[in-house]
Amino acid sequence: MIGVFDSGYGGLSILKEFKKQLPNYDYLYLGDNARAPYGDRSHETIKKFTKQGVNYLFKQGCSLVIIACNTASSQVLRELQQELLIEKGEKNKKILGVIRPLAEETIKLTKNKNIGVVGTTSTINAKSYPTEINKLNKEIKVVGRACPLLVPLIEQGWHKKPEAKMILKKYIRPLKDYNIDTLILGCTHYPFMIKEFKKYMGKKVTVVNPGEIVAKKLKEYLKNHPEIDKKLTKTGKTKFTTTDSIEKFKTIGSNFLETKITNIQQVNLE
Repeated sequence: MIGVFDSGYGGLSILKEFKKQLPNYDYLYLGDNARAPYGDRSHETIKKFTKQGVNYLFKQGCSLVIIACNTASSQVLRELQQELLIEKGEKNKKILGVIRPLAEETIKLTKNKNIGVVGTTSTINAKSYPTEINKLNKEIKVVGRACPLLVPLIEQGWHKKPEAKMILKKYIRPLKDYNIDTLILGCTHYPFMIKEFKKYMGKKVTVVNPGEIVAKKLKEYLKNHPEIDKKLTKTGKTKFTTTDSIEKFKTIGSNFLETKITNIQQVNLE
């Protein structure tokens, strides 16, 4: 079983693409909705919450966990890989993030070597995208822009309202001064406003859909690592867990995933 962890509903944009490109696999989604968003929390808190989530998914039988949350991936992925896998000598489990695959794909798309990244305050401050991109190509310039109000607006289902669109437009307007030709949506929530991002950035800017790329890279990863792939169950089932209200997750989650969600369980990670 593949575990997908996110601070809230945003990871559903990743899961949605997983189910499109890898429909035969079993998935367990965990949204830490009760403690979302993670974007403005301290490193120590993000690590604590994410570690609890990953451990929960391991205990439920997931041998591969995807940390879909960009904030958690940028802040604590390598620490958790070290503490939960390497130090314990755990060879049968894997923890993967979303930043590396997006960095790899984005450098193939840019033509003028100017890339923009939008994300939570924590993701932008961590500078994980510039770091990963420059490991692959030192000539590429990366400019980041924090958009802290978007996640709570999207979590509340208000992203289609005029006020949310005005806030988005104000956030990304400065990016146009840097002549970027490629924009990374460095938060799993942002694809729910991808039409607005494309509209405001204009036709000359390629707006990268994280879910499509991460799903593509996961497919390649499993093909290249058959020893991991064979451990994953493949009956096409998906289960959902949340640390908050089941009814709220059912309503908002179904809208985000664009299909009715019924099999939801409330869990306590503390």
